[in-house]
Amino acid sequence: MTTGSSIHDVLREQAIHSVYQPIVDLDTGAVVAYEALARGPVGPLQRPDQLFAAARAEGVLSELDHACRAAALRGALEHGVVAPLTLFVNVEPEILDAAPLAELMALADGTLDGLRVVVEMTERALAARPAELLRTVTRVRELGWAIALDDVGADAMSLAFMPLLRPDVVKLDLRLVQDRPGPAVAQIMNAVNAYAQETGALVLAEGIEDEGHLLTARALGAQLGQGWLFGRPSAPPPPTAAVSGLVLPPPAPVSAAETPSPFSLLPAGTPLRRAPKALLIELSKQLEREAMRLGDTCVVASTFQFARHFTPATRSRYRDLADRVGFVCALGEDLPETPLPGVRGAALDPHDPVRGEWDVVVLAPHFAAALLARDLGDAGPERERMFEYALTYERTTVAAAAQSLLSRVAPRTATVPEAPVTVPRRTAPARIPAAVAPEAAEALLQRALGATTSGIAIADMLRPDEPLVYVNSAFEELSGLRAEDVLGRNCRVLQGADTDRTTVDEIRTALRGGLEWRGVLLNYRGPQREPWWNEVYLAPVTDASGRVVQYIGVQNDVTARVRAEQELDLERERSREHLRRIERFAFTDPLTGLANRRHVEPLVEAALRREGTRTALLFCDLDGFKVVNDELGHAAGDDLLVEVARRLRQSTPADAVLARLGGDEFIVALTGLHPDDADDVAARTVADVAARVADPVDLHGVQLSLGVSTGVSVSGADGRTFEDLLRTADHAMYRVKRRRVTV
Repeated sequence: MTTGSSIHDVLREQAIHSVYQPIVDLDTGAVVAYEALARGPVGPLQRPDQLFAAARAEGVLSELDHACRAAALRGALEHGVVAPLTLFVNVEPEILDAAPLAELMALADGTLDGLRVVVEMTERALAARPAELLRTVTRVRELGWAIALDDVGADAMSLAFMPLLRPDVVKLDLRLVQDRPGPAVAQIMNAVNAYAQETGALVLAEGIEDEGHLLTARALGAQLGQGWLFGRPSAPPPPTAAVSGLVLPPPAPVSAAETPSPFSLLPAGTPLRRAPKALLIELSKQLEREAMRLGDTCVVASTFQFARHFTPATRSRYRDLADRVGFVCALGEDLPETPLPGVRGAALDPHDPVRGEWDVVVLAPHFAAALLARDLGDAGPERERMFEYALTYERTTVAAAAQSLLSRVAPRTATVPEAPVTVPRRTAPARIPAAVAPEAAEALLQRALGATTSGIAIADMLRPDEPLVYVNSAFEELSGLRAEDVLGRNCRVLQGADTDRTTVDEIRTALRGGLEWRGVLLNYRGPQREPWWNEVYLAPVTDASGRVVQYIGVQNDVTARVRAEQELDLERERSREHLRRIERFAFTDPLTGLANRRHVEPLVEAALRREGTRTALLFCDLDGFKVVNDELGHAAGDDLLVEVARRLRQSTPADAVLARLGGDEFIVALTGLHPDDADDVAARTVADVAARVADPVDLHGVQLSLGVSTGVSVSGADGRTFEDLLRTADHAMYRVKRRRVTV
């Protein structure tokens, strides 16, 4: 088999090598570092995009990523890239959390000859895998290496995450140097220079190919430069007259192994206030409005304790945030990994301290604010429950709080199962036969594109905002727009309020990585903005150097198919809802809406299996309920039971499990209690229930007041099963009732 004929051959035969491109100090012209760029053997896997596409297709991305870094370090030592020089190497974003790093320190007989290493990370990882990205940054810093954030400015996301990653080197995307300045460039440089001034980070401009680019790089505030003006990638590196060391900012502190909660990150002595939840909700809304104003360079991270607190009103606000803000995440127990399109999430473990907090964090290049609140655990109506909180604008604290929440975000998974993002192996592009003259070939191509029934659009990836430069007549018909209305504009002109932001993010990720993409998304047709479903195939076009210069998009209207599938899904949902109603009848008391014994028993049994916690069971029996039934009738008795159930919800902790056993008997299960506090929490709950149930109630025109007899059992001392606890609490309840009768 020929060397390098497959990615497995390349890896087995260690056929990866690196070429090195110089990085220079723009003030002195001295070479201070080299960036290692991976290359495969001569053939179909020579370029890095070909290598990584093949590795993705074969599931060996991690192995290739490791081989590239190993080759970079070995080659550096072989070619004399040693101290005082610095070496820049890359980590593939898709395997951040598993990237093997530490073993590379053992290369070259255990020494790198004092060579300082800077690990480059691209913005492609920011939104998809924030938790893994933050963990990888910690691992890199533990090795004593530095961090560079690559392609800054290619997407606003890099500006939003810059304060969280705290890179030592900010690498400006080559378009900032090569394209004409505009408002977008001003926004990027405002943020980058503010960050560099605050942290001492170095700014490196890529793509410097001539003196004009060099002048622009200096004007943008870059201290370092890279590009063909200083030398093309080669092995060994091109000779240079002057070499000097790269002075990086002081190492950033390494995060602790444990991930603290945002509230615990408040500095000692921070003044704390107390407020009901209703005030926290209004403060949260104000921070959300600030985030909307900041736009796509902003990160919003929030926690809502439980999924039920992510109410329809909250969902509406966060849907708007997802449309306007760079990154949004919402965490809570039982929240899914995607609570809304464009909103990232994670289900919090019941023992995670964040579950007891109400946090809203807003972080942008020129703004930082965080509402950090801790639940005091009192009972009562939801909006009146008390919290201890601080509202801080101290940037270091806000960034640490944001890191704490983002470190819990679940990795994003594909959301279009019928057309997942794939990277098929590339084939040779179609060619016009050589016998056809160039002019005839151009005319033939135009006729072919004009005749196809699929919409064809071509975007220029080297111009600001990647505008469309060609559309065919089928595209005009599909989009409802004339060519002159869309040429020069980004294809997002087809998107609207209900276009899935997660799908849009997947497309952006593919474009940034120079990858193909297939999928379906909602577009809007013509001035009337009629919605239609667009099946899209995107393919990159590269120049001789492997740089992506254009993207070709092929569109087809699949609205009829999608609607048919939606109808089928709706019918399936109706069937599921019917089953859910049956299940509710089976597990819910139809009168009060509380759980029944069949439902509560497995929940309590599961809680009893948690180590290090206690469960308290309260058995409640109403006093005088039979008199109500006898004198006012069973309808009045039913109304009274509904009212008691409502009062039980108000007077017990939010995570308590409530059930009606039958008649006027209720149980309250308090789970996950600390062993030292279980008896006290149960006693407080008994008192709260008694006080709330005893409040007078107007029942069919009659004012009356009931009592309640409650028996308590606590796991451990009183039993280890639901049956044990129920029996013990039942006996305790009858003892309470007998004492009251005796008195």
